[in-house]
Amino acid sequence: MFTESMLFLLLFLILGLIAKNNSLVIAVAVVILLKLFHADAKIMETIGAKGINWGVTIITIAILIPIATGQIGFKDLFESFRSAAGWVGLGAGILVSILSRKGVDYMAVDPQITVSLVFGTILAVVLFRGLAAGPVIASGIAYMIMQIPLFNR
Repeated sequence: MFTESMLFLLLFLILGLIAKNNSLVIAVAVVILLKLFHADAKIMETIGAKGINWGVTIITIAILIPIATGQIGFKDLFESFRSAAGWVGLGAGILVSILSRKGVDYMAVDPQITVSLVFGTILAVVLFRGLAAGPVIASGIAYMIMQIPLFNR
């Protein structure tokens, strides 16, 4: 019953509970339930292979909602390019998108890196209250660049 994989998952569940990170707790709970109910190997493989794309799609939908509700329009887009932050944000978005594509390709070629990525992400989420999300990373990079005195005027 308590295989190495289950113990590993339970460790992440405990870390998620200690850190009060609902996303991690829910994710681990779903995977544990799939495992406990002996989800077909094909289901687990499909989620493993397509899950990142599904997650990116959901994040993209969330990002597009302010456009759909009228909170963000063309005026806001044009206004954003009147500041250094707007241009840095554009560049950071492009850079992170390119790096993410390269990263996903790299994980397919060298699955061993996935172990370190998963563990590093979980540690960052638990210990540093980080988030496992792409667009948030882009805005974080933009924020860091904007802290450089050259841009912060």
